[in-house]
Amino acid sequence: MKAVRFGLMALMAWLFAGAAFAQAPGEQHVRISLVAESDRPAPGSEVTLALASVPERGWHAYWLNPGDAGLPARAEWTLPKGTGIGAFRYPVPQRLTIAGLMNYVYEGPFAPLVTLKVPADARGAFPIRLKLSYLVCTDAICVPGKADLSTTLEIGDGSIAPGIGAQFDAWRGALPRPLGAEGRYQVENKALRLAIPFPAAARTEGQGYFFPATHGVFDYAAPQKVTRDGDRVVIETAGLKTAGPVEGLLAFGKQGFWVRALPGAVPAAAAAPEPAPWRSAVLAFLGAVLGGLILNIMPCVFPILSLKALSLAKANAEGGNPRGEALAYTAGVVLVCLALGGALLALRAGGATLGWAFQLQDPRVILVLLLLVTGIAFNLAGLFELSAPGFVNRAASRGTGGAFITGALAAFVATPCTGPFMGAALGAALVLPWPAALAVFGGLGLGIALPFLLLGLVPAFRRMLPRPGAWMETLRHILSVPMFLTALALAWVLGRQAGVAGMTIGLAAALLATLGLWWTGLRQRRGKARAWLPAAPLLLMAVGGIAFVSAVPAGAKAESVAGAEPFSEARLAELTAQGRPVFAYFTADWCLTCKVNEKAVIETDAVARVLADHKVAVLVGDWTDGDPALGRFIERHNRAGVPLYLWYKPGEPEPRVLPQILTQAMLRDLASGG
Repeated sequence: MKAVRFGLMALMAWLFAGAAFAQAPGEQHVRISLVAESDRPAPGSEVTLALASVPERGWHAYWLNPGDAGLPARAEWTLPKGTGIGAFRYPVPQRLTIAGLMNYVYEGPFAPLVTLKVPADARGAFPIRLKLSYLVCTDAICVPGKADLSTTLEIGDGSIAPGIGAQFDAWRGALPRPLGAEGRYQVENKALRLAIPFPAAARTEGQGYFFPATHGVFDYAAPQKVTRDGDRVVIETAGLKTAGPVEGLLAFGKQGFWVRALPGAVPAAAAAPEPAPWRSAVLAFLGAVLGGLILNIMPCVFPILSLKALSLAKANAEGGNPRGEALAYTAGVVLVCLALGGALLALRAGGATLGWAFQLQDPRVILVLLLLVTGIAFNLAGLFELSAPGFVNRAASRGTGGAFITGALAAFVATPCTGPFMGAALGAALVLPWPAALAVFGGLGLGIALPFLLLGLVPAFRRMLPRPGAWMETLRHILSVPMFLTALALAWVLGRQAGVAGMTIGLAAALLATLGLWWTGLRQRRGKARAWLPAAPLLLMAVGGIAFVSAVPAGAKAESVAGAEPFSEARLAELTAQGRPVFAYFTADWCLTCKVNEKAVIETDAVARVLADHKVAVLVGDWTDGDPALGRFIERHNRAGVPLYLWYKPGEPEPRVLPQILTQAMLRDLASGG
């Protein structure tokens, strides 16, 4: 009754907003400014807008779910034709109890953020207008407010002023991070228990609290008991009813995690003491090391690593420094993995929904990889030789500088690959404290480098390698074949991401780079000084293609297996409600493991036939362009990226997460029993 009474009072204040404004013009009790991160957004880009809000002392504004009382803000946008606008993302709110009513509020400065999509054909002035209606209250009274906000952007180069960029970084840092795993909750006799997967090693600030965004399930004013139970957080409070999915915010102080939970059985928190907080981090580290070790057999990495192994054997035979080279190689691999992992963590801390290999969602990065792999392939094939000891592709190079760059290159070209143990390890890293998360990414690099570290440090292993000889030249030529195939695959990915024109630009850039490198190698063999100088314009033109490929319209989505449908959570819910078995798989054009599984297993006639015979619905999530909605769904299954394979059996609320390497027999058995 008290919630109803307060709600009616707030509604009456809302309805009589005009009278309030007439009595107190301009007294809105909260100062709101519409701020754009870039006042010169590029056509086809996204720009973040902020509602920089400062309540007056003694007044408070409301979160997206105000709690027992209050009203959320309502926004009416007036935008140029073709402009897209997302939903507001709010920072972690505060709790305020008034007369036994729980309110979720902001009593100090806060800034909801929203993403605006600029049309590709936008030109010149770009006006934005927002009519905002909101409620602002003290402990005793509430006053409705309205703000008519506007700004005019100028379509340009997407530049961001340093001061504005830092301010938006701070605002993004206050946003909750998406939690990569789905929770479960149950309501029994008005007692609600919510379990959220959360690694024991994750560092938190203060006592936890769950802010429900979904209405009608929680008793907001009831106290919450929050227990850390191993690798989960259990919240016990009073509930109203069991409904569908519940979303909300698990907060520890100002640190927040966005959570989605489904109805289901939730065991009570164990009375046993919690496991050691470092257990999750250690398991994730070991999984990353093992996953990195397996990456050594991937076709895009294997040629580089094979030649490096022979280089260590040659250094050993000629009295070189194999230990120094092995350590330098390891340092190159680990530092690149740490750099990529650190960038991923920083972007996610800023509110982005990204996973491992996030950089491959940008066609410019694909072009850089295409140029590198093409150069390596032609070098291995013998088209050109560069005598500089630091060149990354030279098979017989010696010296720690060349070994370091070789390791860095090996780690960089390994990013499109994933394999067993990697997915779960990197998924766990996304919710661990940043030092533990970086240790997991470093473990991935250590796994990649481990065979060559052992070769360099243990002479007995090097003696097991074949003696260096003329046969090494033939082996180099043979190893160029998988590199050419990798270059071809990258060109195809570029075409999928940037269209035929983008692929043409990429192939032209690769041709220019190859001509430049061949000319440089030819001049070096003739003893010319500054051999690279005449070829510099060709190399610069090749690198310049990066700027052009980013402006090419995106290509079409990849075709999926016959009878499959694009993945959406709504369609998944429909199919499971019908009692049909569902096979959902998540892929990307740049994911080598995904494509191998699709061609060797999923898209084969035998598997397609058994799926059709047993009426298994197939849903395909294409994550090539980094769709944030798919990214959030992938994270909820403890994965940092693709591939992800889920099997939904009728009558079972939880999907079965399949291994990252599939077999035809596995899918046939599941379909027959599904």
